Amino acid sequence: MLQIVEVPLWALILILAFAAVTFASHFLFPSVRWFFRRRMERAIARLNTRMARPLEPFKIMRRQDQVTRLVYDPQVMQAVRDYARQEGVPPNVAFERARSYAREIVPGFSTATYFGFAIKVAQRLSQGLYKVRIGGADSKALAQINPNAAVVFVMNHRSNMDYVLITWLASSHSALSYAVGEWARVWPLKALIRAMGAYFIRRRYSNPLYRAVLARYVQVSIQQGTTQAIFPEGGLSLDGSVGRGKKGLLHYIVRGFDLQSGTDVVFVPVALNYDRVLEDRVLISAGMQGIRRFPVRVKVVLGFTSRIIWQKLRRRFSRFGYAAVCYGAPLSLREFLTTQPDASTETLSEALMQRIRAAVPVLPVPLVAAALVRRGGACSRAELAQECAVLTETLQARRAWVHFPQAALDQAVDEGLSALRLRGIISGDDVQLTTAPGQETTLGYYAASTLQRLDSDTGIAEGGARRLALPED
Repeated sequence: MLQIVEVPLWALILILAFAAVTFASHFLFPSVRWFFRRRMERAIARLNTRMARPLEPFKIMRRQDQVTRLVYDPQVMQAVRDYARQEGVPPNVAFERARSYAREIVPGFSTATYFGFAIKVAQRLSQGLYKVRIGGADSKALAQINPNAAVVFVMNHRSNMDYVLITWLASSHSALSYAVGEWARVWPLKALIRAMGAYFIRRRYSNPLYRAVLARYVQVSIQQGTTQAIFPEGGLSLDGSVGRGKKGLLHYIVRGFDLQSGTDVVFVPVALNYDRVLEDRVLISAGMQGIRRFPVRVKVVLGFTSRIIWQKLRRRFSRFGYAAVCYGAPLSLREFLTTQPDASTETLSEALMQRIRAAVPVLPVPLVAAALVRRGGACSRAELAQECAVLTETLQARRAWVHFPQAALDQAVDEGLSALRLRGIISGDDVQLTTAPGQETTLGYYAASTLQRLDSDTGIAEGGARRLALPED
């Protein structure tokens, strides 16, 4: 028992290595995981005390557990069997394909990444580029949403800044889960977006098994109370107006909704508008060509970013005007399905898009651009101010969200003119203002949001024409 045993050095090293691995896996790693898990739970508890909608357990479940739960869902398993039969492949092959789809879709939400990094970066970036305003957030209907209801923010899509802006502004409400297209599946953006709780979707993928896995993930996350954020238009606006809604994710939500259950789904319309859309030239060009793919030139992006940083370092950077977010009147899915005789995904989509259009805020640049378009693209400064006054009066009668600095129309006109002149969209002096040659489409792009609000017969926006509020800096 106490005899000395001689072993080769390599064997001793191997034995010690196995012992170290065993000790780490059975004692060290569980203790470390428990320590960090307890810290995370305490951090989440503190976060939940200041958020309107606390984080649900489903949101912070381990990613692998979510994948396993999703792929073994009865509806997904039935889709696996159907796919194997239709494609003539073994069931285990179809199952592994479904598992790969689940791994691709399911996010890996990190509270530290979302609240410790993403929110701060989103706030600094938003306030660094724009003067941010919020409207409609004090609506009684928003405050009266049932705490047990699942909330889905439905938004118009003006710019990729939408993700940044809403992530920050909604941080006091809850952690949002976005549906993100294939454009973001590049390193290192993919890992960051997934850690923020976003899930990737292939918008043009027609595989029925993939659609079944995606549908169940959306339905389960809604049933578990995860706050969602979706863009019903399915892509960025190419002409500056709020487009038609697509069924897409809305169809999955409606199909998975149980009228007999006690949980409701409440859609909150959100309308965004900007005095300057960062990628406006790219979007306008794509709209003129009738394409939906926007080739991103890294050299152009880096050059644009470098100029902004250089201007900030020299303290010569001027923000791109205003960015505004307005909340429209919420819509209960249960109420919609029980009170609407022609209730369907199509009618739901159109009802939501109407509420978004009614909530689109009016900013100086879109107002001035719309006034100039209505004047035929050329007029004097006095005629432009008169046209802006007429538009403002009409918009106020339609209960639109109107923002003018210090409630001064003349200052709004000056700011709008200054921004359009700086971009080379208009030229001339106060005696004769004209649209610069070749800039008619750009002027129409910025005028579209205001002109569409004028053409709309809806008055669904909450609260009438009021000033937009400044979020706390």
